Amino acid sequence: MTTHFHKKPNMFVSHVQIKVSNLERSIEFYKKIIGFDVLEQSGNTAILTFDGATSILSLEQVDNAQSLQGGQTGLYHFAILLPTRKDLGNFIQNIAEANVRIGAGDHHVSEAIYLYDPDGNGIEVYADRPEETWIWQGEFVYMTTEQVNIPSVLAEADGNWNGLPKGTVMGHIHLSVADLAASEKFYTDALGFDVVTRYGDQALFLSTGKYHHHIGMNTWSSRGGRPGPENSVGLKSYTLVLDNEEQAEKIKGNLRRIGAVVEEFAGAPKFGGKQAFSTVDPSGIRIVFTLDGE
Repeated sequence: MTTHFHKKPNMFVSHVQIKVSNLERSIEFYKKIIGFDVLEQSGNTAILTFDGATSILSLEQVDNAQSLQGGQTGLYHFAILLPTRKDLGNFIQNIAEANVRIGAGDHHVSEAIYLYDPDGNGIEVYADRPEETWIWQGEFVYMTTEQVNIPSVLAEADGNWNGLPKGTVMGHIHLSVADLAASEKFYTDALGFDVVTRYGDQALFLSTGKYHHHIGMNTWSSRGGRPGPENSVGLKSYTLVLDNEEQAEKIKGNLRRIGAVVEEFAGAPKFGGKQAFSTVDPSGIRIVFTLDGE
């Protein structure tokens, strides 16, 4: 298991907030297809869980919802990391029985399944390969995209899919950004992430603690774009866990020096850690910071 990359002192994603157009339809999808349960539901919001106590994903229904449009910045996908390859096999069996349309990619560091929720929000469900098999070339980790050997993954399944297993985490988030260079500067200089992989001038991947990536970003369909309106489906916010108060103060200082907002976000999620402060990245993407976490 590689979930130690999702613990302190690393900076990692603990929670993602998604806006949807029909809450009940989305709840049914995330329960049946992804394997969540509902922890709390009130009004237009549902807090999803896999262990009955914590949450890595919450849904919010927006009024007069606007569909996702090409050219918008925001979510490319959020990525749920399963503890084992067997779990990934069980997940694939479940979605095959539900006849869900998927994509897949073997990235060498991981094997991943891709799908969309009913509003077109991108989802990745993946399992990491053992970190000792990752290939590091200096500061960069080797990543590629090849076909997943689905029969090989299914061979490890045991048919016991009872929803997302204990040990699941929010593995990473992949963002659609407007300007890759500006986003790189923000995430490295202001927040302290390291670039660990580049795909030309169109995509890059960042992490802390030598993970293959906690954050991905690309301009494949969003170069020069803007965030959607408030009532658009898509990403509302994501939460990053900080190691300590000293790091929090340093990042706040960095953000103020470049003119970025440092504020309390009224719409911050209830789970994922108590909000310490919030900011907005150069593509208009809301980030909530917390000191809560292991």
